[in-house]
Amino acid sequence: MKAYLQRMGRSLQLPVAVLPAAALLVGIGNWWASYSSDVVAHFLQAGGNAVLGQLPLLFAVGLALGMSKDKDGAAAMAGLVAFEMPTNVLKPESVATLLNLKVTAVDPSFAQIGNVFIGILSGLIAAALYNRFHETKLPMALSFFSGKRLVPILAALVMLVVSVLLLLVWPPVYNVLVAFSKFILGLGAVGAGLYGFFNRLLIPTGLHQALNSVFWFDVAGINDIGKFLASKGVKGVTGMYQAGFFPVMMFGLPAGAYAIYRNALPERKVETASLMMAGAFASFFTGVTEPLEFSFMFVAWPLYVLHAIFTGLSLAFAAFMHWTAGFAFSAGLVDFVLSLKNPIANHPLMLVLQGLVMAAIYYFGFDFAIKKFNLMTPGREPLTAADEADAIDVPEDSTDDKYTIQAKKIYAALGGSENLQVVDNCTTRLRLQLEDTDKIDEAAIKRTGVPGINKIDKHNLQIIVGTEVQFVADALSQLKATNAPISTTTTTAAPAETAPVSDAKSGLTADFYSVADGTYLDIEQVPDDTFAQKMLGDGFAVEPTTGTITAPVDGTVTTVFPTKHAIGFKTESGLEVLLHMGIDTVELKGAPFDVQVTDGQTVKHGDVVAKVDLDAIKAAGKQTPMIVIITNMATVGLLKFKIMSNEVETSSKILTATTK
Repeated sequence: MKAYLQRMGRSLQLPVAVLPAAALLVGIGNWWASYSSDVVAHFLQAGGNAVLGQLPLLFAVGLALGMSKDKDGAAAMAGLVAFEMPTNVLKPESVATLLNLKVTAVDPSFAQIGNVFIGILSGLIAAALYNRFHETKLPMALSFFSGKRLVPILAALVMLVVSVLLLLVWPPVYNVLVAFSKFILGLGAVGAGLYGFFNRLLIPTGLHQALNSVFWFDVAGINDIGKFLASKGVKGVTGMYQAGFFPVMMFGLPAGAYAIYRNALPERKVETASLMMAGAFASFFTGVTEPLEFSFMFVAWPLYVLHAIFTGLSLAFAAFMHWTAGFAFSAGLVDFVLSLKNPIANHPLMLVLQGLVMAAIYYFGFDFAIKKFNLMTPGREPLTAADEADAIDVPEDSTDDKYTIQAKKIYAALGGSENLQVVDNCTTRLRLQLEDTDKIDEAAIKRTGVPGINKIDKHNLQIIVGTEVQFVADALSQLKATNAPISTTTTTAAPAETAPVSDAKSGLTADFYSVADGTYLDIEQVPDDTFAQKMLGDGFAVEPTTGTITAPVDGTVTTVFPTKHAIGFKTESGLEVLLHMGIDTVELKGAPFDVQVTDGQTVKHGDVVAKVDLDAIKAAGKQTPMIVIITNMATVGLLKFKIMSNEVETSSKILTATTK
């Protein structure tokens, strides 16, 4: 059921994608009318409203096409037939004839039979009929109507039966929908806030489109988008389920992206900046937020819940102030500019002021949450062996563009056609059905440059690509259709010069010394998962009682980090050692550290390498363990540390590391 609803959400994107054309015509028409109310303005507005007036039909055709197995035009034709049947059979005049009533005595619900709800129902039924009967073979005398030609005929017959049911069911269903819409409308700003909150929470599942259809279209009589674009309804009320998204998408989320960038590790800021800038631009300009949201919704889900809360607050506040604007695609700059001249927009420029406030809320809210809860947002994950792993290098043709190359790499990482079953996409995501999602190489997929991956279940996978996803999906579909073999070569960066490493593999023993007076900690005791789970390598730590920090080994200083919180060493035998002073102290930008060595300097164990203000670190809310890690464990094959004593009383205690 979950996968079915996700496919439905993806299919709804097709008719929704038509709306920007209508918005452009209506928006330009409104601008033109504000200066000269002549035939040109009316012509443009009529053109846009022609599309908006057919939205239920577009939903029927779009869902039928999108939910069908092979996206065949026969399914779309069946959707058209399926929609036309009840909307004509059950229009008030027809119902009056069927029930032998006067038209004025017909239940008013039948005047609203041609709505988005019926469009969605018709599209789903047509798609189901296509998937079940498009290969059906009839007897020779009726063979002309076999296969795909049979589907629209069946759609007409089935929807005739459905129309009979709707004759009985539609009035009470309609009354429930009206009651629901009145309840939400009765909540006013609170209702708008609740809608905004749940709208964001449902993004990971793709079910937000079902929720949107209630508030944005004419499923329950609210029809916020349709009424706003047609300049109908109550000024200051129509648009209340859209307006609050503008401050979030144009200002709030980009500010949140900046907070994520600011909290990235120094060595990962460049890659983080690239990811955040792309997502922030898409959010601000077009209102497409998924590339940005998927970059943190799973790796730092508490931050995403905070984002949902902020969105709800934004919609509630805009509705409370009666500041309204609307969109046809999403709440980005393009739609905002087009809505400024809409006569029903109410103080839309105040949404810019609200947006500046939301930017501050998002930045400081995200920054606080990331630091307080040590959330692993993009760029905060330390570099690991996986980041430097072998990269998939696929053969390229002279005709391959960047989308085809990316598709080839994704195809290989998925396991080729044997594992890839169905390729679909929505506005920003590849929606894939696989034989087994456990067979994919997630690290290889991420190295293709995608913002995120969402493994739904054993068979369904989403890959966030961005607004150009259609080109990648087309290339991936072509690879699947041709059953292309997985043809890759593997490239590995040349290792750093570690000539003595071969000696390490034959049984090297290296002596490690305490880096400070204090208490010894096993690496698993360090209160940070990155170190405790040995993601960077094996090692040990000392909880210091004084701020004099000494070299843990005899060797050469290879790196002094710009933020002074860490120093790298290399022993004569090739061991690469990292001294990390404190936890999350990179955020202190070097303030508590007085590093007394430089790159390339030769040191002996016990030499003072830094003076650290432990009180300043604690005052900043950070912890002070001095952590020593061997970072090239994969090369030297580290087995264990032989600890001579659990109490490190002086810096002369020896800790022996034995390697293979």
